[in-house]
Amino acid sequence: MLCAVLAVVVVLTAVVIYLAVRTADLKRNLEVSAETAKALSAQAAGTTIERIEALSRQMQAADSELKSSQSSHFVNFLGLINSGSQAQERRLAQMNETVQNAMMNVRASLNAELTAIREANDKALESMRNTVDEKLSATLNTRLTESFKTVEGQLLEVHRGLGEMREMAQNVDGLRRILTNVKTRGTFGEVQLAMILSDLLTPEQYDTNVATRPGSRDRVEFAVKLPGAQAGTHVLLPIDAKFPTEDYERLIEASDEADPEKEAAARRALQTRILTEAAKIRDKYIEVPYTTEFAVLYLPAESLWSEVLKINGLVERVQRDCHVTIVGPTVLAAFLNSLQMGFKTLAIEQKSAEVWRLLGEVKAEFGRFSESVGSMEKRIDSVKSAISAMRTRTNVMERKLKGVESVYAPAADERVSVPGPDGAND
Repeated sequence: MLCAVLAVVVVLTAVVIYLAVRTADLKRNLEVSAETAKALSAQAAGTTIERIEALSRQMQAADSELKSSQSSHFVNFLGLINSGSQAQERRLAQMNETVQNAMMNVRASLNAELTAIREANDKALESMRNTVDEKLSATLNTRLTESFKTVEGQLLEVHRGLGEMREMAQNVDGLRRILTNVKTRGTFGEVQLAMILSDLLTPEQYDTNVATRPGSRDRVEFAVKLPGAQAGTHVLLPIDAKFPTEDYERLIEASDEADPEKEAAARRALQTRILTEAAKIRDKYIEVPYTTEFAVLYLPAESLWSEVLKINGLVERVQRDCHVTIVGPTVLAAFLNSLQMGFKTLAIEQKSAEVWRLLGEVKAEFGRFSESVGSMEKRIDSVKSAISAMRTRTNVMERKLKGVESVYAPAADERVSVPGPDGAND
């Protein structure tokens, strides 16, 4: 725009100079005419005056014609300037619209590409997450299902054992008449104990008629093998069956007769018999570290075991002084079931190395997954940096486009034609 204004000023200056030259020429012509008139005034004063008047009229006409010509030329010049300025504004508007459309297309393309990249990244992350979740869920479900099946099977076995023990307890009264012989009673207790052990444990998990103390000739009826402190070793848990039927029958008779003194005497006799048998078990069968620190005294009848429990402090005294635990059929079944669960736990611990290896593989896979996520984050950061740089370049382009008007203004001024005073283009 500055160049256009300068061009207009130059043209106006040229017109003014032209008018000044033209006025000077007219003044010289007037001076010449005045001198001529003075020279001829003596000969033809009237003619000179008329000529001067005619010449004055001609000058006035020429001056009017010159002014009208100057006005028309100036109006035409202003019209050309306005038309050039409007054309340049139209070109700038078209160019600005084109640039705006291009920028909108670029923005739309970038937004579409970023949306596609974001969707692809989300799909990839979701797929990886689903894969990891499926693997972990499948492994956990398999392990839990196997564990629950094992526990359910053991509970069913315990339930069957308890049912059998209840049936046997109901028949104790009928068998009491048969078990009058001491040897028969001992054999009955051993057979019942052997049945319980064979139902709940495998043959490899217990021994029969084994010497628990090195160099001793005393052999315990049954001994359960428990895991030792070192791998591959075991310690023995002695289990001996006792059936003091005489003392128990005297106690039942005294209770039926409602004789407190006789009942108390029978109860004291039963207590003495239990303490004696527990002391024998301690002295014959307990030998640490070859055995556990305690042994088990098995009473084949639930009613006998309940009467022993009724004696105040007897069970605790036997456990404290003799390191012997008194159990009945039901308690023994639960006790052996807990041992069986302990064996299962030991097997699980032995397989813990495989579990740790699997967890190590999962950990390594998760580490690679974390590295992939970190790499993807770096790529996203680089894309964001590229977009930021592109936005910066876009701002620079917009600032550059603001100067397009000043860049195209000189070319527009050069294309404008300025007519001269005589009607020709300068």
